[in-house]
Amino acid sequence: MIRKATVRDVEAIHGLLKKHADRGELLPRALSDIYDDLRDFSVFEEKSNGSIVGACALHVCWEDLAEIRSLAVREQYQRKGIGSALVTAAIAEAHALGIKRIFTLTYRPDFFSKHEFEIVDKATLPQKVWAECIKCVKFPDCDEIAMLKPL
Repeated sequence: MIRKATVRDVEAIHGLLKKHADRGELLPRALSDIYDDLRDFSVFEEKSNGSIVGACALHVCWEDLAEIRSLAVREQYQRKGIGSALVTAAIAEAHALGIKRIFTLTYRPDFFSKHEFEIVDKATLPQKVWAECIKCVKFPDCDEIAMLKPL
């Protein structure tokens, strides 16, 4: 079941993202950042025990642009459509908000290609997007792949 995250989910989201960040699969997020951006997050909750097995954030950057970020699924639940369901929910939310374009910075371009995202040059994204990059441990040597999907 996909639902919007609540404050009760923050620790679980942080733990999930940390495991993936420790393996170099996504960028780390501080606990305080997750609280700050809590309204961006949706979670996939396991029906049988209520545990959080996946998370994804949709961050609005500008009037016509949003970013999918912090997409992670517990390893034992991967390849079961949970990541795709979270991305589909984020795209639907972007549509509902009137967003015209959605992008992601990823290490998994094949996954996002399945959702009709196309690789773009990072330089084509608005400068406002990079404001948060200054906080990144990899700044200025970003090795993520920029992908964009018009809505």
